[in-house]
Amino acid sequence: MHDTPKPPVTLILGGARSGKSHHAQKLAALSDRVLFIATATAVDPEMSEKITRHRQDRQRDRLDWTVLEEPLALAEAIHTHGPAHDVILIDCLTLYTANLLTIPPAAVTENVALFLETLQAPPRPIILVSNEVGSGVVPSYASGRQYRDLLGELNQRVAAIATGVLLMVAGLPLTIKARQQ
Repeated sequence: MHDTPKPPVTLILGGARSGKSHHAQKLAALSDRVLFIATATAVDPEMSEKITRHRQDRQRDRLDWTVLEEPLALAEAIHTHGPAHDVILIDCLTLYTANLLTIPPAAVTENVALFLETLQAPPRPIILVSNEVGSGVVPSYASGRQYRDLLGELNQRVAAIATGVLLMVAGLPLTIKARQQ
């Protein structure tokens, strides 16, 4: 008997404005039925503008995707909505991590565990976007260091599960981990 291969999980990392989201959208657009899970919440005018810009970009590019705005319950969103689609794009783990810092630590642990468990056997291929924060300046305040550490750990754990990892530099994808056939 042959095991059915699990759907691929691709992690796209990079710094701010490195082309992560654009590249992820190009990959997702190769499929017909895309579930786009947005983790951003409009916490201030700048974020509201960014969310509006991303919506306009998808409309401009004629990306007729199912968009689900889900800041925390990624595992549930994947299980509930993912099977009806060809690919799931989550943009981004950076904001998901910021959202995690608004809930009690025990809930963070449970939420992350459920999410990572879901990535182990996803219902459809998943593309994830996240910032690489390990090359930057060490934040001077405790909450910034806590955020950097949580995101760095999450990126490592997702990369370990992922079948492919790309690092975006100046709009160019560099393969860090290639999917094994």
